[in-house]
Amino acid sequence: MPPAKRTKAAQKRSYDPARVRQALIGQVEAVANAAHELTDEQCARPSGLPGWDVHRLLVHIALQIDAVPRYLAGPESKAPAPEVDLTSWAMSTAVAAAELDRETREEADRAASGGAGGAARIDEAVAQLEPVLESAVRGDLLIPHGAGPMRMLDFTVTRLVELVVHSDDLARATGSPVTLDRQALAATVRVLTDTLAVKAPGASVEVRVPPFAVVQCVEGPRHTRGTPPNVVETDPLTWIRLATGRITWERARTAHAVSASGERADLSGLLPLLG
Repeated sequence: MPPAKRTKAAQKRSYDPARVRQALIGQVEAVANAAHELTDEQCARPSGLPGWDVHRLLVHIALQIDAVPRYLAGPESKAPAPEVDLTSWAMSTAVAAAELDRETREEADRAASGGAGGAARIDEAVAQLEPVLESAVRGDLLIPHGAGPMRMLDFTVTRLVELVVHSDDLARATGSPVTLDRQALAATVRVLTDTLAVKAPGASVEVRVPPFAVVQCVEGPRHTRGTPPNVVETDPLTWIRLATGRITWERARTAHAVSASGERADLSGLLPLLG
């Protein structure tokens, strides 16, 4: 496995358009295939998200895919405001949570009243996405995102985060596995670790999520050589669940899914990162 990259909060990570495009294709295909395997009974189960059954979760996933062609069909942003980067997007998601919940419920009810299941709604979204895949990774296109002007490539990376997080939600709710594209998983881990480094700048704690990311964060004494005094390490899925509030810090520690050494290595007050 390649070594994880060390990232400082001041550094902006770049994403390769070809890899992002391939990751989007891979994760969209994986979640669409999984949706078609679900039974009516599985679609009626609680999703694990407040007030949503699996049908609503599937429709929400479709809306995340829909967002790419929708923004591409709209006007390019001419706003002079500072661009919204990936960490800014992540930290702004809580603000949009209520509106996303309303949109999801309305769309899910509309789909159900028309006799369309969640898998069919995802198929519609995929059909709209396929013709615009090349444009989805344009780094020169600025779109008028709700949080501010955003590069289309960065917005497509946010779709990877949404798809990976909700693919995991789907798998846990239904008991059916959903493949996680390796590149999509890596991008999601990196966006969330970089967000932590921006939210809690510093270099007294090293957070390791092998094999994808290593970041330093939290104010305090900085180590200069050898093993740092404060280290947190976990696997990619546990990190994603911690960063999105699917599991608490205490529960992950109790389950030995995360190791933390040093007096500053308690991240409970910084999590979750994504609303």
